[in-house]
Amino acid sequence: MPGIRDRVGESVTALREVYRNPGLRWVQLAYAGAAVGTYAYAVALGVYAYREGGATAVGIVMAVRLGVAATVAPFAASAADAFRRERVMLWSDLGRAVAIALAALAVALDALPLIVYALAVCTSIIGTVFRPAESALLPTLARTPEELTAANVSSSTFDSVGSFVGPAIAALLLSVSSTSAVFGLVAATFAWSASCVWRVHAPSRPATTAADGSDQHGFSAGLRAIGAEPRLRLLIGLYGAQCFVAGALGVLVIVTALDLLDIGNAGVGLLEAASGVGSILGAGVALALVGRGRLAGDFALGIVLWGVPLALIGVVPVTVVAVLALAVVGLGNTLVDIAAMTLMQRTAPAAVAARVFGVLESVIVGGLALGALAAPALVGGLGARGALIVVGSLLPVLAALRWRSLARIDDGARVPAAQLDAVEAVPFLAVLPMQRRELLASELVPLQLAANAPLFARGDHGDRFFILVDGELEIALDDGVKVEQAPAYVGEIALLRDVPRTASVRARADSSLYSLDREAFLDAVLGHARSRTSAEAVTVARVGTA
Repeated sequence: MPGIRDRVGESVTALREVYRNPGLRWVQLAYAGAAVGTYAYAVALGVYAYREGGATAVGIVMAVRLGVAATVAPFAASAADAFRRERVMLWSDLGRAVAIALAALAVALDALPLIVYALAVCTSIIGTVFRPAESALLPTLARTPEELTAANVSSSTFDSVGSFVGPAIAALLLSVSSTSAVFGLVAATFAWSASCVWRVHAPSRPATTAADGSDQHGFSAGLRAIGAEPRLRLLIGLYGAQCFVAGALGVLVIVTALDLLDIGNAGVGLLEAASGVGSILGAGVALALVGRGRLAGDFALGIVLWGVPLALIGVVPVTVVAVLALAVVGLGNTLVDIAAMTLMQRTAPAAVAARVFGVLESVIVGGLALGALAAPALVGGLGARGALIVVGSLLPVLAALRWRSLARIDDGARVPAAQLDAVEAVPFLAVLPMQRRELLASELVPLQLAANAPLFARGDHGDRFFILVDGELEIALDDGVKVEQAPAYVGEIALLRDVPRTASVRARADSSLYSLDREAFLDAVLGHARSRTSAEAVTVARVGTA
């Protein structure tokens, strides 16, 4: 119990730090506004389409919006890698606010429904870039892995709450006012989100290329990054499978309530509400698990919790069992969302992160659509109980088959503490975002120097930066010899000024160091304003004393 209490305490501290971090705080508030607006808009648009053209119109509008979103997402996400991500989110919010405000005006003026539907499709297109940009932005704002996970917990919680609050507000307004009024309110929520994003100032990103020198421009760069990284392929594949089950569940919940349990229309709401409550509880469970540092294990657990309860409903079709089972599904859904998103944020290459999340967005939408299409066929062929058992068994079987691969993801996502400590001991590297510090730590190369062995000589070409973690270095300067004891660093002047080495350095005693490649060092330091300013101050001070 003390261990669990400690982890919960650490997680609560990390969550508190999220809201002390101005960038993360404003992103979370922006996400909250966008979530409420998105869910409220879906309800109001569905009601409008039903009144104008019945269930057929609802289905067509939904299918077109999902299809367009799935197609456009990877291409639109390229903008979030080409431009500042917070500005892409801002324009996405403003674009949706304008489109929905125009839809409110069209409904109020009794314009053709096709105009409203066209604006709805435009809203989907404009909105596809928001989540990929937000997912790629968070790692550049978070200062620690725990803070990043806590930020994802916060986002997931806002999404779960939005799924309740948005439809509730829409339903209330529809009962006392009109669709136009709901559209107007939704436009205001996106304007609120835009006002929050406006306050976000993320660190600038350097122009980078792939390690193999390949082109990093265009939509295909995201696909290449996924193809080159087994961990990304596994995560996106399992996430897509979970979305397939989620799409099927949207149909199976209705079949379960109306046919299998015979609890009527209100029963559909009861089962949906149970899943929503479970999602909110899942945020608390995820927060308690943050300190374990076993995100892939949490992801696998969430995958299992997504499937087993559905199969249980098929085996024991009782209302109480169904309610409790769907609450567990909601909990599993939150674990999957938080763990998968955090692991992908820490794994995706920074230069193409938004495009990776754009591909994920397409996989999510495509999985939902395929699941919704497959469910009726399964019910028709196997019956409601058989469909629940088959759909519920899919994810646990996949998790069991890929369990070892998932365990290796955790090992790959963690950077050894010694390397990370070495990076953070250098003042102008310590101010870098967490994602960049971890990347630098993973690229450090250990080096052992025996006493009196040279490290480099005056006039040599500067090709690496060195961090001393144990021992002593002797630096031969024009005005004498200077001794640096661990922790210390040398070699930055030649790299930052692009000049030959300005001093000779040798080990005064047996010493342990890490070296960092010139290109990686310059990309990190010159691409971040605070790091560049701090490094320049160090350089001026050292050259001035040389």
